[in-house]
Amino acid sequence: MQNVISFRGMEGNVGILATQELKAALGICCGLGNKEIARELDCSPATIKKSIERIFYKLGISSRSAVPTELFYRGIARKLSMIMCVALVGQSAMDDEHLLRVRRGGNGGERKIETRMATRRAECALAVA
Repeated sequence: MQNVISFRGMEGNVGILATQELKAALGICCGLGNKEIARELDCSPATIKKSIERIFYKLGISSRSAVPTELFYRGIARKLSMIMCVALVGQSAMDDEHLLRVRRGGNGGERKIETRMATRRAECALAVA
């Protein structure tokens, strides 16, 4: 039996979000791009792109920015637990490590940029729970 979360929306298409689509939607809510979501779910970016297209159709939306709002509006986001979000983004979601990236400046110089991916993911996990 396939794991699904079903819902009936007031507007848009009535649909069922499959597990893969739900995980992709959570990735969008966490601010991840297609490549990052694909890496986390161990599949190709093309698969994620198709999943996102199906999410848009099923939710009756046309942009990534509308996904978190629709998930909350339809009651899906409230049903998700922190455990599921942590499973999506990995154990690093609970770490307080900061990643350093090197960015090349326009004049050929380099500078270090501190990104707080782990913190951002932990905040996302708390917001979705």
